[in-house]
Amino acid sequence: MISRSTLFLLPAGFEDGGKRQFCPECAEIWGYLTYFPEVKVALDIRYEKLAHPRDEPVALLGAGKWNCPTLVLADDAPDAQSVEIKTVNGKRYLDNARDIERYCAEIFGTPAPR
Repeated sequence: MISRSTLFLLPAGFEDGGKRQFCPECAEIWGYLTYFPEVKVALDIRYEKLAHPRDEPVALLGAGKWNCPTLVLADDAPDAQSVEIKTVNGKRYLDNARDIERYCAEIFGTPAPR
């Protein structure tokens, strides 16, 4: 049972192909969380490694489900009208920045992305 919704992100910077890089969608989520710290403290935020498979998301969602950012909803987390929540292995989740932000806006009462 998941007691808090879990947000999987890549670290702020990583090396890939001999270059320092970052994930634009994860950076967008970090910006959102900076604007709205009440959302940040409500989530269990976990950093994943760049390489696949990413163990924790795969353990919850199954093979091939390792995208970051991904928000795995707590078992008792409310549904939202603003996004289509995906379900796999009995777990509900969102796997892109805009859907995560729209969900959080509806649930936590923050402004929604355009």
